[in-house]
Amino acid sequence: MKPFIPAFLFCLAVLTPSASAATPTATYTNSSQNVTLTGLGGSNGIGQSRVTWGACAYDGTNTNCTVSAPYTGVGGGGTISIVFSYKGTGLSPFTANSISPGNNQITFGILPGNSGSIVVSLAENIGANVTFLSNNFVFYYSLPTCTGIGSSSCGVGQVGLTPNATITGTVYGTFDATPAIQSVISAGAYGGFSALAPATWMEIYGSNLANVLTQNWATVNFNGSLAPTALGGTTVTIGGQSAFIDYISPGQVNAQVPSNVSPGLQPVVVSMAGGTSAAFMIMVNATEPGVLAPAVFDVAAGQYVVALFPDNVTYVLPPGLTSAVPTARAKAGNTIVFYGVGFGPVTPNTPAGQIVPYTANSLQSTVQVNFAGVPGMVTYSGLAGGYLGLYQFDVVVPSVAASDSVPISFSLGGTPGPQKMIIAIGN
Repeated sequence: MKPFIPAFLFCLAVLTPSASAATPTATYTNSSQNVTLTGLGGSNGIGQSRVTWGACAYDGTNTNCTVSAPYTGVGGGGTISIVFSYKGTGLSPFTANSISPGNNQITFGILPGNSGSIVVSLAENIGANVTFLSNNFVFYYSLPTCTGIGSSSCGVGQVGLTPNATITGTVYGTFDATPAIQSVISAGAYGGFSALAPATWMEIYGSNLANVLTQNWATVNFNGSLAPTALGGTTVTIGGQSAFIDYISPGQVNAQVPSNVSPGLQPVVVSMAGGTSAAFMIMVNATEPGVLAPAVFDVAAGQYVVALFPDNVTYVLPPGLTSAVPTARAKAGNTIVFYGVGFGPVTPNTPAGQIVPYTANSLQSTVQVNFAGVPGMVTYSGLAGGYLGLYQFDVVVPSVAASDSVPISFSLGGTPGPQKMIIAIGN
């Protein structure tokens, strides 16, 4: 469940009025600073400009360029600040790129080899200061001035197509602070399915999901053995019940589904300082099993399952496949350990949101693990102590032909799992 960190900033800026603009939650009037776009040229009617954003100051590491304006809406109105930041003191690496030929609607980007961020802050009249790591804002020029092109062509698209032409002026527009969910899946490293199960893990992707760059839960967030249902001001519900939040960022939230969520289509909702998202409907099944097989284990030979020897250090992988961890092939008679999510209730049960105690429990459904079609003997199947919602399976390797790409599969209650994986078996 690694956090998703975008490599490119997708900012929609509408510089001429558009009927498709998002309904605002904060509307800002003429800015105190100018925004300047300088044409870099383009082709086939698609222009590109360098963005000079407001007033800039160097803090010793980054150049921070700010456009501020009074706004109405969220928190009773106040002052909005939109800050573009980039390393060093050079020219701005931010670009404005037409989304189609001749269009004044643009996306913001970064010139190759550079990085930066866009932060929107609301200093609300009610006294709160709320920060959004978000690109979800819209702006228009008030009364722009153009150079290098005729007054009749004073538009963003034409400026972008004309090297060294400029358009400058104060801006106004809207900022939608509302969280928006784009997709929900089960834990990506465990199959990333489009359905969930009670007590399993889910990954929520979207925008404005948090007001911090990243935050993982820590000991201080727990109430004894009970996990938090709020982290950094972000909360999640599914089926109207609070989920237990492990990780937040503006683009992703990871959370454990409550144990008693009913099967069927259920709404997932994210709330934070900017408001509450529209519900995202997802199917909840009694079980939705997946074993740990992350993308980093997907190599030319195939998708390796994560399996560990009992030392919890050595991975069952071909020797030399990676230098990052100790590796060895498994042999017939070895006990190896697999991990999974979404396998259903255990006895005695530990509900979602609670750290599983280091006492024996047993999965209520039968798990079978097959190596090239030959079943291994499962000596333990249940929740792993010290974790939340993580299942552990101890399996004795059967006698099969040695290969670095032995097919491995599992079934739960006789139903085959959907993942296609391999494992390294030696003599």
